[in-house]
Amino acid sequence: MTDLATAITDGHAAIIRPKISFEFFPPKSEDMDRTLWSSIERLAPLEPSFVSVTYGAGGSTRERTHATIARILKETALLPAAHLTCVGASRGEIDDVVDRYHEVGVRHIVALRGDPPGGIGTPYTTHADGYQSSPELVASIKKRHPDIEVTVSAYPEKHPESRDFDADIDMLKAKVDAGATRAITQVFFDNDVYFRYLDRVRARGIDIPIVPGIMPLHNFKQARGFVSRNGTTVPSWLAEKFDGLDDDPETRKLVAATVAAGQVQKLAKHGVDTFHFYTMNRADLVFAISHLLGIRPKSAHKAAA
Repeated sequence: MTDLATAITDGHAAIIRPKISFEFFPPKSEDMDRTLWSSIERLAPLEPSFVSVTYGAGGSTRERTHATIARILKETALLPAAHLTCVGASRGEIDDVVDRYHEVGVRHIVALRGDPPGGIGTPYTTHADGYQSSPELVASIKKRHPDIEVTVSAYPEKHPESRDFDADIDMLKAKVDAGATRAITQVFFDNDVYFRYLDRVRARGIDIPIVPGIMPLHNFKQARGFVSRNGTTVPSWLAEKFDGLDDDPETRKLVAATVAAGQVQKLAKHGVDTFHFYTMNRADLVFAISHLLGIRPKSAHKAAA
């Protein structure tokens, strides 16, 4: 990490542009498709390092992910990262998906175990002929296609199913040993949680980037339920900021932007220079937060010059 605010170049203070990346999910309808591509068009000029596209169990979801990835490759200059999970598929089926991605030009995969087939909170069961864990999936991807970069997940408050923090970090270490070169965190709202986790990870000898995952809360009530099921603590001070705004989406949007912008600016002040945004296929808040980080579209830089 570097000090985002200033860096010395030829004796002068210079602004360091942070690295950013965005997560999208494949659309399920024509309206959702239009929203997704409008968001991609809005965010693409910010020149993210990559954009990831989520993936769920089941053939139709896999095909939507593949179609979205293929279109990004064909119609934009963005570098797509395809999500891939172990859920509900045999090794052969997953290997075929990896091969298809490689064939169309994908060189970055976000490898995950995935949620339980019955949904979050239900017991996780592996496919009888499938990969049994994310480290196995990572190792297979790297063996089949060494030129594919693999990103994995990290849990500042530990994975809900992990026995304890030591076991959770052991799992991250196994993923790194298998070939992962970056981890993106689950959502967190208390920056101290992230920094304490980073200390634990570094003490374990893990030196890959641990990129903070940031989620602007477009709909606080809905998001709170989702992230809580994934083990994220929602502080009372955060809930209070959205109190009484259930029927006031415009004010809610302003509060959400303020909260997320404050979080990333405080992280940046402490040396974090890379951020991954869970966009929920919405561009407005992410664009505003990126602007506050000093990130401008390329065309805006030319106009200013």
